[in-house]
Formats: sequence, C-alpha cells, structure tokens
Amino acid sequence: MGNPLVSIIIPTYNHAHFLGAALDSVLKQTFADWEAIVIDNFSDDDTVRVVESFADPRVRLVQFANQGVIAASRNHGIALTFAPYVAFLDSDDTWQPEKLALSLEKLHAGFDLVCHAETWVGPGKRRREVMYGPRERASYEMLLFEGNCISTSAVVVARKLLEQAGCFSENPAFNTAEDYDLWLKLVAQGARVEFITRVLGDYLIHDTNQSKAPLRNMQAVESVVEHHLKQLPPGIVSAQRLARRRGIIYYSGARSLQAAGQFSKAWVYYWKALRLNPGRMQTWGAMLFNALRLVR
Repeated sequence: MGNPLVSIIIPTYNHAHFLGAALDSVLKQTFADWEAIVIDNFSDDDTVRVVESFADPRVRLVQFANQGVIAASRNHGIALTFAPYVAFLDSDDTWQPEKLALSLEKLHAGFDLVCHAETWVGPGKRRREVMYGPRERASYEMLLFEGNCISTSAVVVARKLLEQAGCFSENPAFNTAEDYDLWLKLVAQGARVEFITRVLGDYLIHDTNQSKAPLRNMQAVESVVEHHLKQLPPGIVSAQRLARRRGIIYYSGARSLQAAGQFSKAWVYYWKALRLNPGRMQTWGAMLFNALRLVR
C-alpha cells in the first residue's frame, strides 16, 4: 500500500472494551484512503486481539512505552507516517462515517486544521452536542486568554505544520492539556483553522477518562497558560486580564468537579474564580446549580 492521504493516530492503554467501536467507526468512513496506527502502551487486556480482529491492511498495531505521557504516543505515531494529513482518535471515542470526507473538503479549500462538532456521551445516559470554535475564537490571543475551543478527536491537521510546531509537548506538567498547547503553537505560526458545525463524532465520558480528573486537568491548563505567557513581551498583559484568565481556569476546574458530582470540592474553585473575576455571570449561575447539587 502506498502512502495514504490521512494517517489516524490512536493511542491506547487497556481500552480493549472501547477500541473495537473506535476502529469500527474508522472502517466505516466514506473516505477510504487512510491508515490507522494504534499506538499501544503495552496494554495487559485484549487490545492486541481486538486490533488483530480487524483484518484490514490499513490498520496496524505498534507497541510503545509512553511512560504515562500520552503526547509521546501521539508523537511516535506522527513519526511513523508520511501521510500529508493526520487525524487523532482517542481509543474511547468514535466518528461518524463522513468525518474524514467533510474534513478533507475544508483542508483542500485552504485550511490547515479542521475541527468538527461532537456529541458528549455520558456519564450515564447524558448526551450533549458540543460546538467548537467559532473561527474567530481560534486566534492565538483568544485561545490563550479565553481557553481551548478545539477537541483532539475532532481534528484533522496538515502533518507539515505539526512538524514545524514540534508536535505535542511531552512536558509531564502539560499532561491532559498537551493538545491545548499544540493548538496555541499551531496558530502562533499561522495555521488557518476552520470549524464544521455538524456533529461528526462522539466523545465518551466515563470514569477512566484522563480529562475527568478535574484538578489534574486544571493544573495542566494552568501550566500551559503560564508557559505561553512567559513567551510574551514583559508588561504587555494587564494585571486585570491575567486575573480574568486565571479566574476562567478555576471556573473550568470547578465546573468539571461539579460535573463529576464533587460539589463540595467545586466550591473551593468557584470562590477562587469569583475573587479573581467577580463580574463573570457564568460563575454565579454555575454556583447556583452547585448549591442545588445539580449537574449542568
């Protein structure tokens, strides 16, 4: 098989019970010129058997010890491909059949990175459609000061730009927010970002999601933001704007704790967010729901 147009990087560890659905959603793509590289962190479940059950030469398994840094697995996958475009799929997520075809339409129209809407599934029976973007939110300034608006499993991106940006940072302090750092690096070097408002994938929320470890993720986001702030010229950012950004980080952490049912812990970070940014109405509304022990 020659070099495919798209390489799909699927890092995994002990997700055999999810991986079959992820790979099945790849095989159902209406666009067929792809390869899927499963980067397995030496799982001790049935991961190898699941991959081997897909008798398709476009699917291959690579075992790689990432030392607990998922960015290392993704970078290893990128290094193994010559495909001009790279897509990322977490092994517990799935795609709709037209995901690659519609993303490539945008890429061929001149964009460098495309991100589509997703359905967040779980916990339990909860389902919520999430729209990322819009395009105006994907500037370096907006991403840095307003937060991430791009989802890894929803992205297809030009490999050339990934390499120019140095791919994913393997800094352990960025773990669970290494994607946010990469989007910042990509737009800083001029990547043209487009969003598709159609839902083309499911993002599964469950107990073992790394992103469901709220405090860890909040600290990782804080580390990414502080790293990028240090790259800016001294004195260019006002104290008020810094306080607002840090307030947003605490607000997001509190929301994640609330979503996980950790209402008491959420109060700590809602109050921190409120002290830094007392005029933000979203914080007041979320606190009301938290007082009622409701998940928004």
